[in-house]
Amino acid sequence: MNLSPEKKIAGILAPLFALRGESDLGIGDTGALREFIDWAAEIGFKLVQLLPINEIGSDNSPYNAISAMAIEPTTLHLAPNSSEDLTREDFERSIADIDLPSLRHGPVNYRHVKKLKWRLLEKAFASFSECASEERQSAFQTFCEEECAWLRDYAFFRVLVEESDGSAAWDRWPVQHQTIERARGWRHEVPPDRQSGLTRREEFFSYVQWIARQQWRAIKSYSEERGVALMGDIPFGVSYYSADVFARPDEFALDWSGGAPPEPTFKTDAFTQKWGQNWGIPLYRWSSMRANNCQWWRERVRAVRRIFHLFRIDHVQGFYRIYAFPWRPRKNREFLALDWDQMLQRTGGRGPHFVPRDDNTAENRELNKREGEEYLRVVLEEAGAARVIGEDLGVVPEYVRPNLRSLGIAGFKIPQWEARDGMIVPGDRYERLSVATYATHDHEPIRALWNEAFEHPLSDTGTQARATLEKIALFSGLNPSIDQLDFEKDFYPAIMDALLRCDSWIAMVMITDLLARTYRFNIPGTKASLNWTRRMQRSIAQLRSSRKERKRMQLIRDLLQKTGRL
Repeated sequence: MNLSPEKKIAGILAPLFALRGESDLGIGDTGALREFIDWAAEIGFKLVQLLPINEIGSDNSPYNAISAMAIEPTTLHLAPNSSEDLTREDFERSIADIDLPSLRHGPVNYRHVKKLKWRLLEKAFASFSECASEERQSAFQTFCEEECAWLRDYAFFRVLVEESDGSAAWDRWPVQHQTIERARGWRHEVPPDRQSGLTRREEFFSYVQWIARQQWRAIKSYSEERGVALMGDIPFGVSYYSADVFARPDEFALDWSGGAPPEPTFKTDAFTQKWGQNWGIPLYRWSSMRANNCQWWRERVRAVRRIFHLFRIDHVQGFYRIYAFPWRPRKNREFLALDWDQMLQRTGGRGPHFVPRDDNTAENRELNKREGEEYLRVVLEEAGAARVIGEDLGVVPEYVRPNLRSLGIAGFKIPQWEARDGMIVPGDRYERLSVATYATHDHEPIRALWNEAFEHPLSDTGTQARATLEKIALFSGLNPSIDQLDFEKDFYPAIMDALLRCDSWIAMVMITDLLARTYRFNIPGTKASLNWTRRMQRSIAQLRSSRKERKRMQLIRDLLQKTGRL
């Protein structure tokens, strides 16, 4: 696909889990994505951006995956003959006791969805083991051999998770399982029939990844047929409780937790405001990674480029330096009420700071820039034809964005945050090598800001919402006195026109902003019950048939045409 920045395009960002397909099993999957691609193409969008699709852990966060390579099994579309191995009889028997209308209603019920999808995949694997042709058996073995660098350790890790009742917290497993060396020794010592059972389970987890790869590569081909590019997402970090950390402990520093420094933007969490965001991700031992030519990062990029035409690196500035906490997130509550000196007493003198070094001196800044560029060149080398986007938001050192541009990596433009000398930067001054958007998955939708500004005008959140809306109004050429504006008639058309008219290569619209919805997919730094569970109110078919939504999307198509992005 032609994804040259010379040609301006527009895209939609939508979390896959949030999509509602006609026959999904309570969560968005590759079947729903196929419908969504059709809908996006009909409107005139040339890009669909997703959140990470790696296998999630118990917190359901796509940014805290238990594998940097493995695909999340719930993303798979499972229906009769969706895989050659899943028969109609097995499918119907597996869902016979499931209340599908209830499962499809409301937010994602991960416990029930996962249980059902694993049941279906077990049926498919049993059929494959008994009935698959030699050609398919051979294709599976070829996949296992080609992906052995990560797949073997991942499958073993998943078996050990099962041995511990589904917990990936390897530091709380039985002692004989707590390191990969001990676990391999334990596996070698168990009786032959037990070893055979473990081998079969490893084959099952490998089979699931084989099927996942097939479905996702098919979706990539389908999107190309529709003229829509797929944009993936690589989180900078990976979960402490991941197969990667368990299998390659020498490449991770486990006594520090990566995150981000305090920001005034997020006022929804007291800890985030005071101390910053503690994500709990282990830091990288870059010296160990360099010793093997950054093999792990190369495998990670290869995995994503097979499925996506371009990909975003979340928190790209982590390559240059990352904010680190000397405690894990589960202890955040203990530190909330402490001042800096009390915190140092609790941690033995170790406080949150930037690693490998801060940016307080010219020498440090130069070293951070040089090393970050070195690591990003590895990413670009493995990305090949896949374009790379860098999420460069938050507290960003002055050298990061120029360095990203020099590498050909597009950064982000959030119009309400783009200001110089106190003035909002017009969209025609944006660098072409950039992605412009009003919101990412972490931000409050514009319609929600509008409601807060007018319904709670005297509250802190209402005041902040109004300030944000006034900046967006200025960017859009509107009178910043938004009291005189009607959202649907005045504000929405103007802000969409301004975003699509800007000079950025990609204009990206959050699905909630496109549809003028108020719900939110994630509140950063919190464990809010609805994080990563909120689904769209309507299915894609309902969006297509709704008179109101058809009228809204006709407006968007006209704007895409007018601004040269169609």
